[in-house]
Amino acid sequence: MSFPERLIEGYRAFLSSRLTVEQGRYRELAEGGQNPEIMVIGCCDSRVSPEVIFDAHPGELFVMRNVANLVPPYTPDGAQRAVSAALEFAVQALKVKHIVVLGHARCGGIRAFAECGEPLSPGDFIGKWMELITPAAVSIGPQQNHSNLADYLNHLEHASVIQTLDNLMTFPCVRILVERNRLHLHAAHFDVATGLLSVFDPETKIFGSVAGAGHSRLFAQPRF
Repeated sequence: MSFPERLIEGYRAFLSSRLTVEQGRYRELAEGGQNPEIMVIGCCDSRVSPEVIFDAHPGELFVMRNVANLVPPYTPDGAQRAVSAALEFAVQALKVKHIVVLGHARCGGIRAFAECGEPLSPGDFIGKWMELITPAAVSIGPQQNHSNLADYLNHLEHASVIQTLDNLMTFPCVRILVERNRLHLHAAHFDVATGLLSVFDPETKIFGSVAGAGHSRLFAQPRF
């Protein structure tokens, strides 16, 4: 089986465009190492690449992605090592100043939890992983208390991101730095259909658009 042609075409485009423009930046990163100030915890979903959403340049974001952008609570025995290792490296080695948990609309993992469907394999890895959002589901009440499934999923997506912030605070290395005001945690939600990015305000407990009227005007423009 040959290497995917789509990736070869994309790499060639990268060589002739972005690499040409940012070659100096790549050389600096190679020689001096990376020094991102922001870690983004995002979903594996191919529609929500943090680098694309935030128009990031090489070396600007330290990204960790998994199904439904989750972080398990701190466990001293080292369980869930992949997520914990990435978090430890970002906070202790890179010394990032911000951690952004980026949720999104139409998340397959969130929907799988809500629908309680049959496992995709005998291991039921997705089902077991999504059990992490059980506290978030409890916080918004049962599905029948919502107007429809779409409304329930939307609330669950938001609640899950906030739950992940709570889980992050169970890590001593995170909690200590947050309490010292040297690390800041953020929750955000991206709507795949509209491109709307909403950020959680811990004071009002509301997700609000960061673009405001600018997004509305852009999305209202006719498409040709």
